[in-house]
Amino acid sequence: MTTERTTKSPRAARSHRRLLTRRDRFTLALMAGVPTVLHVLLVWVAALASVALAFTTWDGIGFDSIKWVGLDNFRQLFADNPQFWPAVQHNLIWFVVLILIPTPLGLFLAVQLDKGIRFSRVYQTAFFLPVVISMACIGFVWQLVYNPDTGLINSLIGANRPGHYVDWIGDPDLNLWAVLVAASWRHTGYMMILYLAGLKSVDPSLREAAALDGANEWQTFRSVIFPTLRPTNTIVLVVTIIEALRAFDLVFVFNKGSQGTELLSILVTNNIIGESSRIGYGSAIAVVLLVISLVVIIPYLVTTFRKERRP
Repeated sequence: MTTERTTKSPRAARSHRRLLTRRDRFTLALMAGVPTVLHVLLVWVAALASVALAFTTWDGIGFDSIKWVGLDNFRQLFADNPQFWPAVQHNLIWFVVLILIPTPLGLFLAVQLDKGIRFSRVYQTAFFLPVVISMACIGFVWQLVYNPDTGLINSLIGANRPGHYVDWIGDPDLNLWAVLVAASWRHTGYMMILYLAGLKSVDPSLREAAALDGANEWQTFRSVIFPTLRPTNTIVLVVTIIEALRAFDLVFVFNKGSQGTELLSILVTNNIIGESSRIGYGSAIAVVLLVISLVVIIPYLVTTFRKERRP
């Protein structure tokens, strides 16, 4: 029997190889190779180039104009840029608002939908719809909502008359919070889906045991369900931090990150592709943003890999 198996296995392998023609192998190599090359060029090479350019000055015209300046870009960024620390503060405010308002709201919606209420699929689709819409489109929609003259909000509060206008986008004291309302509207659906997936994975026997012990709905959620959502909470925290750091589209559509809505991502764009074309200086800001992101992502990845290695 062993000799028959050894004689059949090479034949089976050869017949399996014959199923893939030269054209098939070329197609598979093309389908796997092109995305890999694009990923390496557009992600890894671009990231490493940004790190290298952060220590130089370059106006983007000819590689011979690149000059090494060491840490001068970072010194100028931390000490002489009046927009840098407000941008850091705004990114921090962005994170705090997302973690305190849409995250609990998304958890609340997920808990209600997990009960299997009537039309839960309709509600789930309605709440998740903003997540699949591009941030640029969301920005244009909320621009109409915040329009001082014909916008929905000013029309409801009676502030759409001359002398009574509320400029939600142009007022530096209001525009950041106005943008955060739009961002929270989208982020709520994102958090709802993450928590709903976590709730679906909870063992039903835990709910039954809590009910037998006489726990009410709130006690069951607080003492039984929520502790089992610890992996989901970790994902939610990391996702929220990343969302706060990479916030760009919505602010850029609103007012291009000026007059009180400065963000690190906006500063990167304005310096690299703006009129000044300070590519080295913009790359330094991008490196700072990259370091802040890695401080969050690396511990998460280490924790995840350790859990996967445990028997």
